Amino acid sequence: MRYLHTMLRVKDLDESVAFYKLLGLQEVRRRDSEAGRYTLVFLAPEGQEEAQIELTYNWDGDEGLPNDSRHFGHLAYQVENIYDKCQELMDNGVLINRPPRCGRMAFVRSPDNVSIELLQAGEALSPAEPWSSMENTGHW
Repeated sequence: MRYLHTMLRVKDLDESVAFYKLLGLQEVRRRDSEAGRYTLVFLAPEGQEEAQIELTYNWDGDEGLPNDSRHFGHLAYQVENIYDKCQELMDNGVLINRPPRCGRMAFVRSPDNVSIELLQAGEALSPAEPWSSMENTGHW
């Protein structure tokens, strides 16, 4: 058995691709199906093409799908500096739902409400402001 990818349905393909690229993923391949009326975009961290997510965009919409993707759980990515990555995300309009108060873990949500866990590579960073005193926002 071999892992292939995790599929996520998205409502706005451009917005979702931009979000995952901001996280640090790169587009690996894209497939448009005229007959099926959908687009598939595969993204992965640089050098880890085997760890792909598949964004599925249905051209005719996805009415009736749940608005809250919490039943999925979350995606998790290790980052070199959790404070820098959270600051970059905030600077680009991403809400930090669970700030990295401990220097180790944070949660954000994609434009389609998918929970994303960010974990500090190696040891936790020393607690620092504004993260140490930042409250949770929403849920993750």
